[in-house]
Amino acid sequence: MENRFILSCESTVDLPYSYVESRGIPVLFYSYSVDGKAYDDDMGRDPDALPRFYSFLEAGALPSTSQINKFKYYDFFKEQLLRGDLLHIAFGSGMTPSVVNAFAAADELRAEFPERKITVIDSLCSSSGYGLLVDYAADMRDNGATPEEIEKWVLEHRKRVHHQFYSTDLKFFKRSGRVSGAAATIGTILGICPIMRLDDRGRIIAYDKVRGRKNAVARTVDTMEAHAEGGRDYSGKCFICHSNCLPDAEATRDAVKERFPKIDGEIRICDIGTIIASHSGPGTVAVFFIGDERAPEK
Repeated sequence: MENRFILSCESTVDLPYSYVESRGIPVLFYSYSVDGKAYDDDMGRDPDALPRFYSFLEAGALPSTSQINKFKYYDFFKEQLLRGDLLHIAFGSGMTPSVVNAFAAADELRAEFPERKITVIDSLCSSSGYGLLVDYAADMRDNGATPEEIEKWVLEHRKRVHHQFYSTDLKFFKRSGRVSGAAATIGTILGICPIMRLDDRGRIIAYDKVRGRKNAVARTVDTMEAHAEGGRDYSGKCFICHSNCLPDAEATRDAVKERFPKIDGEIRICDIGTIIASHSGPGTVAVFFIGDERAPEK
């Protein structure tokens, strides 16, 4: 069925590009730089892209990321508007100020394309939680919802997409300032895993810590039960992503499946992309689901 409008997103949805492409969702790509050379946030198009990225980290390189500028948004939006109206769901402002540039580009294009409708939404989400929000929007589009109906649903649910995650490697959280240098060193020696979430503004909050992977998985699943829509009877979708630690992601998936047997479809496991992993480093596992409204930072 031909779409009556274009639904688009950015590469930080952390879903495979092949999946996003199969759903008819154009993507605007972020990039990262190492030693002055830029690399696309690849989304799995090149099978060597993620191994190359992690080889940079292992060699001690510190990738740098930057926001998408207004001109890049302008060109991307204009290309879509030549085909129809546009509904763009952007990477959350709690992680990057890029969406401000998206709003500015959309304002310019409204004057150039008065016959088109262009809507930009701040997802307030990140990684595959952002992907989960976009995936639900694509379901609505495919079921005949209007852009206005999808916009309303996204605005009502963006703070209800929970991002619950833990990390077994604290070096990059030390770099970001979320964990002190001393705490990172001691935590690594003792096997301490910080437990984190996104707050109502889409910002990372480290709110607890446990010792060992098994306890991190258990705490993550317990927290999901406390917040998921319907508790153990949760019947929505669930995505999991990881940064170069697939066995941990699979153990988390198995624990989630056991606790929530009514989940809609298979639990999708995805790679955390290079933009998010530039800040989290390896060893992070995140679980995403629909629940109550995310709480503010305490």
